[in-house]
Amino acid sequence: MAAPGGHGVPYNGSGSHPPHAALFPGPGGGAPPRSAPPHLPHPSLSQGDSWNVGKAAQGYIGGQHVGPPSSSQPMSVQGGQKPFPNGPSSVNGGTGSQYSNGPVPGGGLSGPPTMRPIPHQVPLFTGPPPGPPTLTGSRLPPPPPASESWSTTGPPPVSGASLQAPRGYASASVLSGTPNVSEPTSAKSSRNASPIPAQRYDNMEGQFVSPGQSQAGQGMNSFPVQQGPPVTSAPVRATRQYPTGPVPSTAAGAPPPVMAHQTLPKGPVPHPPQMPHQQQYVPPAASFLGYGPPPTSAPGTRYPSALQGPPPPPPSLQGLPTAQQAQSTGPVPPTSQVVPPPSAPGPTQSSIAQFQRYPQQLGYNQPGPFASPSLQNIPPPPASGNGSTGTPYAPHGRVANLEPPPGGVTGYDPELHSRMAGMSVNSSFNKLWGSEPYNLLQDRNVLPKMHEDPPKPILPREGANCSSEIFRCTLTKIPETQSLLQKARLPLGILIHPFRDVSHLPVIQTSTIVRCRSCRTYINPYVQFVEQQRWKCNICFRFNVLPDDFMYDPVSRKYGEPERRPEIQNATVEFIAPSEYMLRPPQPAVYLFVLDVSHGAVQTGYLDSFCKIMLEELNNLPGDSRTQVGFITFDSSVHFYNLGEGMSVPEMLLVSDIDEVFLPSPDSLLVNIHECKTLVQYLLESLPTTHSQNGETASALGAAVQAAYKLVSSIGGRVSVFQTCLPTVGPGSLKPREDPNQRAGKEIANLLPGTDFYKKLALDCSGQQVAVDLFLLGSQYMDVASIACISKYSAGCVYYYPGFHSGLNKPQVEKFEMELRYYVTRKIGFEAVMRIRCTKGLAMHTFHGNFFVRSTDLLSLPNINPDAGFSMQLAIEESLTECNVASFQAAVLYTSSQGERRIRVHTLSLPVTALVQDVLSSVDQEAVVGLLCKMAVDRSLSSSVLDARDAMINACLDLIQAFQLTLPSGQAAVGGLPIPYCARLLPLYMLALTKHTAFRIGVSTKLDDRVFAMEQMKTMPLSYLMTYIYPAMYPVHMLNDQNAIQAEDGTLIPQPPRLQLTFEKVDRHGCYLLDTVDRMYLYVGRAVSDHFCMNVLGVPQFAAIPEDMMELPELDTPESELVRSFVLWVLSQRPYYSPLRVIREDSKERHLFVQHLVDDRTESALSYYEFLQHLKQQLSK
Repeated sequence: MAAPGGHGVPYNGSGSHPPHAALFPGPGGGAPPRSAPPHLPHPSLSQGDSWNVGKAAQGYIGGQHVGPPSSSQPMSVQGGQKPFPNGPSSVNGGTGSQYSNGPVPGGGLSGPPTMRPIPHQVPLFTGPPPGPPTLTGSRLPPPPPASESWSTTGPPPVSGASLQAPRGYASASVLSGTPNVSEPTSAKSSRNASPIPAQRYDNMEGQFVSPGQSQAGQGMNSFPVQQGPPVTSAPVRATRQYPTGPVPSTAAGAPPPVMAHQTLPKGPVPHPPQMPHQQQYVPPAASFLGYGPPPTSAPGTRYPSALQGPPPPPPSLQGLPTAQQAQSTGPVPPTSQVVPPPSAPGPTQSSIAQFQRYPQQLGYNQPGPFASPSLQNIPPPPASGNGSTGTPYAPHGRVANLEPPPGGVTGYDPELHSRMAGMSVNSSFNKLWGSEPYNLLQDRNVLPKMHEDPPKPILPREGANCSSEIFRCTLTKIPETQSLLQKARLPLGILIHPFRDVSHLPVIQTSTIVRCRSCRTYINPYVQFVEQQRWKCNICFRFNVLPDDFMYDPVSRKYGEPERRPEIQNATVEFIAPSEYMLRPPQPAVYLFVLDVSHGAVQTGYLDSFCKIMLEELNNLPGDSRTQVGFITFDSSVHFYNLGEGMSVPEMLLVSDIDEVFLPSPDSLLVNIHECKTLVQYLLESLPTTHSQNGETASALGAAVQAAYKLVSSIGGRVSVFQTCLPTVGPGSLKPREDPNQRAGKEIANLLPGTDFYKKLALDCSGQQVAVDLFLLGSQYMDVASIACISKYSAGCVYYYPGFHSGLNKPQVEKFEMELRYYVTRKIGFEAVMRIRCTKGLAMHTFHGNFFVRSTDLLSLPNINPDAGFSMQLAIEESLTECNVASFQAAVLYTSSQGERRIRVHTLSLPVTALVQDVLSSVDQEAVVGLLCKMAVDRSLSSSVLDARDAMINACLDLIQAFQLTLPSGQAAVGGLPIPYCARLLPLYMLALTKHTAFRIGVSTKLDDRVFAMEQMKTMPLSYLMTYIYPAMYPVHMLNDQNAIQAEDGTLIPQPPRLQLTFEKVDRHGCYLLDTVDRMYLYVGRAVSDHFCMNVLGVPQFAAIPEDMMELPELDTPESELVRSFVLWVLSQRPYYSPLRVIREDSKERHLFVQHLVDDRTESALSYYEFLQHLKQQLSK
């Protein structure tokens, strides 16, 4: 049996995994496999272990096997349901361990600015893991036995009336008899257990039966019940969402569908059989992918298919009696729609052979089945020495509006002839497609002056594709095989921003959500309509019957045009989920705030800022009439607040038994915000004064979070924790682990958590649909590595404000208040799950982000917010030879703050190629950098920061070497450092990463700062992450209306050129804005003009600029308006607030600006040009 991922290494069945193989073998084969070093064991199954679906105590946690306790590894079982390995090694254990190929000798990019030889055997990624999937989240135990009612039959769908249940519905739900799988509540608490066990959410997104479906057909329309590891001791492979054989039929004696699993032949099209009903079918004027403009509607407009009464009957049923129409158009059992009658044969392999493979290299002068890609969507090539600025050649066959030849009768134009001299047709095309070699040593000004759009996939047929701001792949062309991917030496993965706010989101409410009966893919723009009422899934390639109501276009209100439906016109849609997508009534919005009120916390002044913002935004909390809110404070004990109706003032209840914390009151600790608003406002007004004289310095953070979990576990919701110091007493107490004297060393220790308490608590929270968000506002070491686990595994987020003090650090106070205001009012989704589907042959093997992994492709997200990003690494398990397009679909099922169950679906499609040149020319360099930095974080945790740095540099070497192998021998022998034009920024970004707070060495860096930077890289969406890695610098002393854009209010927003981060670009006569995502610096040169100082900064000259200037004055001058409008526009592009600081050239704070100029040389790192020379030296060895 081959190991997962197609390595071909036999699995010995003894519980150990085969050694790793390098992802980047040369053309002649791969490097010999090598075992991991002894200090990095591979995740493995112990001798004699076997997977049993009935054992709920087994699973994978962070890539590490969790099974029955053995003599060598004790196991801690909490509540008798969820065992987790004890000790620090259990936290993220094994995460990224598949990347390690052994220790790297020597030092790193530190000391004198000379690079040590980098062993070329430290690849950052080595393809699919040889063992179970490595997940940066954690893995639930396998599904429980059938006696625990985890099957697809489940409870009956909740009726519509029950959706408006009162806020106390949880304890009185009809599902309350379901056993709780989390830790039992304390005996001292009167709170009821959650009505929904955690495992019941595992199949929520795909388990439900279509309306009208018989019980006999459930197995075909639902995901397999077994979502955990298979019942075997062999390595776990990614579970597919589709069967590998023909679809079984439930009808007695029905013949099997002969077309369900056929492939597309590659040779000449054979003569199809005589099938008049197919040959006579004429598709609409626009092909099924060449749709017209999208329906014009306001953002969030619901399509009226189910809201404006039933549509008129289809033409085939017009004229029938009403009763017959109802009988004919009613829900048809899926089993009767899959298999055609014997008298009407379905399409055979010959008849569907017309869908030929997309040609990989279709010349412009070569006729083919598809038109050449449209060139107006491709950015023009950069200006070259020959001065060619003309329009690229038009696609073949497009002849119109021909003008007479400019050079008289012969058509000879001397000027055109001189401009065309020396040009190569192949060279021009290579530039257009991104495969033109770019010599990095020839031009150091590699950064484009203006923002470049991400590469756009070129598909056989133009159609709607998902926005690059939501869904991106590291390659815009998918390799056919894993071996082809290894030749290209590139990472393959997807990055998704699933809950991003979009300007145009079609919201569809329909009685039937059309999905594939086999893999449950949602219908999307890249399915194929084989005939009028049949469509082919673009994920599993099965054929499905199209319901009659889908033939109705809600925009034109006509029948017979399914390609005009919003589901086909848009790659991102949102459905209002019917009742069968609910396991219980949608939960209300619940917000619980846990506040540190110890002596140090009160002295920082954060409590005053928190209460002020909450009082101002109390009415703007997302939610409906059922919204609930609660407050808990803590120092060395835990304080609850009774806000029940009928009370004149809030009542504080103190629990000093922090080892066995309990809820002192059965209710009134969580209250309806609309019914008890007066008491809530009174509490917020009195909290700062109530604890102003608190002298208690201890912090019982663990007990406070335990209490919060018990308070909201019966409903679910969001817990917001505000912490200012290291937890010192009670459960989860920590001790300082940082050595301040080792902050600048090469060996970075204590990046992993010091305890697994917070991870275990986070897993309990995730099982009860509770997410925990952290606000860390300490001035001393807080052990972010340990505390952040509570957010990492519960799908929460972390905010970090080092050195916060209301009187000493005004920028941090401003940042905290602005981000808190945005946090409490932004959109939020509750009790969410996200499933990622990909084309047959592709499989996901590593996930990045804050979540909890319940199966190979299902992520548990108790909360989902618009600022959460996720990434997945992919492997090619089977050849994609028979595919011309590979598709990915992400579906997020969530409950809105208004109590609606919704499904947001994103679909991305990319062409498939069989040429390594096409793969190398399809690099999305920003997506590659975004995925590599997440993989480097995993390598830092599993091995060391030095290994991660070396692996990132090796990624550049591998790409350049693979590209050189594709060049002609004469061109490859020429000096320089050639790289694909589309990847020319990769070395620049890799150098910036090695100098980033997360990975730098030789520079004094606090451990908490480093850990938080790594946390940001794992969760930040790509559009913000690139600026976080490589800050943006703009010259604001030369702003003008050229290339300006117009805002919605008519304001002109200037667009200055972006500069590389080197002092070579900084003029002492200028002023420069540096944007680092979390800060903004306005650097003013010593020789700046007095006119600029007066009209922008409000001072007569440079010497009058205040040292502590934190904001720009609002002056009635054109220069001031341009600068302020540009700064506000930059801030509006992201959810993070960046306080501005003005820095004079002669200021003592000048280093804050200089440290971000990563292109320049420092005491411990190379400049960009020196780094390129180092790469060339390594390649020449």
